[in-house]
Amino acid sequence: MYVTCDRALAAPAHDSATVAAELRDRTEIVDALYRFGLGQDVKDAALFASAFAADAELDFRPAAAKWGGRPPLMTGRDTIVSTVLGMFTDRVDTTHQVTNVRVGIDGDTARLTALVEAQHLLADDPATHALLKNLYDVDLLRDGDRWVISRLRIDNAWFTGDPAAIFG
Repeated sequence: MYVTCDRALAAPAHDSATVAAELRDRTEIVDALYRFGLGQDVKDAALFASAFAADAELDFRPAAAKWGGRPPLMTGRDTIVSTVLGMFTDRVDTTHQVTNVRVGIDGDTARLTALVEAQHLLADDPATHALLKNLYDVDLLRDGDRWVISRLRIDNAWFTGDPAAIFG
């Protein structure tokens, strides 16, 4: 489920062209997750959408189950963007911090594992908040010279605050 290999690079250290290509791919893979987080934080629909393949899947159900939430499985880039930004814009302020990123690449597909801390505050009542520490399990596809998320599964390690007030 998570990327647990014992090294970062698959390419032999003596093959500089292969290492450079792999490092470029890894940067673009991680950038897809950064576009996901920052797109939400600044409510930029184009940036947020750029993180996803057209038929992407976002599964927040494992995280929401920790506090009794039952969100639907979101399928399709347009559905994901309209659902998430529709729920947050003018109502919830967010910040996402990404850490412990691990990447595995297999040709034109990749897997990414990360810890993401997501702070959510009600815009009209910042005292109502939810701070979530989530485990991300991400499948990605090569899209030209960048990478996009094809499947994102979010599980929750812990939370504080009131997620139900944020997510409904």
